[in-house]
Parts: sequence; structure tokens; C-alpha cells
Amino acid sequence: MIADPQLNPAAVELGSFFRQRPHAVWRALTEPDLLERWLLRPTGFAASVGTIFRFTIPDSSPNEISCEVLAARPCEQLTYSWIYRQAEYPTRWIVDWTLRPQGRGTRLLLTQTGFDIEDRRQKMVRNAMERSWKRLVLPRLGEVIHH
Repeated sequence: MIADPQLNPAAVELGSFFRQRPHAVWRALTEPDLLERWLLRPTGFAASVGTIFRFTIPDSSPNEISCEVLAARPCEQLTYSWIYRQAEYPTRWIVDWTLRPQGRGTRLLLTQTGFDIEDRRQKMVRNAMERSWKRLVLPRLGEVIHH
């Protein structure tokens, strides 16, 4: 995973390489049973623009993230909104997954936008989200893709 300092400082932007083809990475991003293994349990999810769904966070309050699929191009891009409606300070983020064939594998770029880094609290949340994606979520995604 590489964080590029030239990218938007208000966004979380992380690149990963997987030895598997884009189809395998796409499956992990879009099949509910696989999503639950590395991210969260989705309810009502389909990789189709306009689909409104939610992720459930186990053992947490608030425990739901409301989402809507904004872009879905199989094996190329998946984008959805991500909103904690029940949070003390609800924020709407956009999570974008871009897949590119690279050699015999796949380059995956995760971009999460919607942070106001002029706001100290949002800057802290942005930094915490980046750490979580880097240290926990993307490694788990890699494990799911490799199996």
C-alpha cells in the first residue's frame, strides 16, 4: 500500500496490488458474503447504480452506515456514498474503488473523499480512517482475494 503525498490531502487515497486478476478483486468488492469477510455485512447491496444499501457494524452504536451505489463498472470501478446517519456529527463520504489490470494482477486504488480537513475533528477522523483502511481493512481484503 502506498500513500502518495502528491494526492489530495483531504482524501484518503491508497493503492494496493493483488496478484489476482480484476475479476477476483471485483468479486471481493461486490459479493455480499465476501464483503462481510473483509469489510462489513451489507444488506440490500447490488453492484448497480442507484442501489441503496447499508452496512452493519457489529457491536457498535451507532451500528449502521447508509450507502448508495453511485458508479458500477464491472472489474473497473465501484463507487458508493457512505453516511453514518446516527453519528453525533453525520458526514457523507464517497468511497471509490478503481481496478486496473497490471501485469498478471490488479492495481486497486481506494479513494475516500468528503472530509473537511479545515475542521480539526474531521481531520482526525480522516487520519483514523486512513490508518484503519491501511492496517486492518485492506490486509483483510487481500486475505479474502487470495483464498
